[in-house]
Amino acid sequence: MRPRFDGLVAAPPPATIGDVATERLQRLLQQAFPEASELHVNDRTGGGDHFQVMVASPRFAGLPLLEQHRLVNDALAEPLRDGTIHELRIKTKGTA
Repeated sequence: MRPRFDGLVAAPPPATIGDVATERLQRLLQQAFPEASELHVNDRTGGGDHFQVMVASPRFAGLPLLEQHRLVNDALAEPLRDGTIHELRIKTKGTA
């Protein structure tokens, strides 16, 4: 027997805390690095406070790794300060 379709469409599931935090970090990084050729934010545990970010930007070209990571930390200063981010893993790459 086929399931009956009554014309109703299921609503998308509500956003999780992790989704909300990930979107916020993504938005902050996009504002700080609009020229980025690659930008990813991953919630590593699903709890909304352990993240890994990857940013590839020409702004990093020629900068030491520590300075690249400082720029990312500066972009995420508010969520670092307010406790949204408990752990942050950063990967950066300079592009031409």
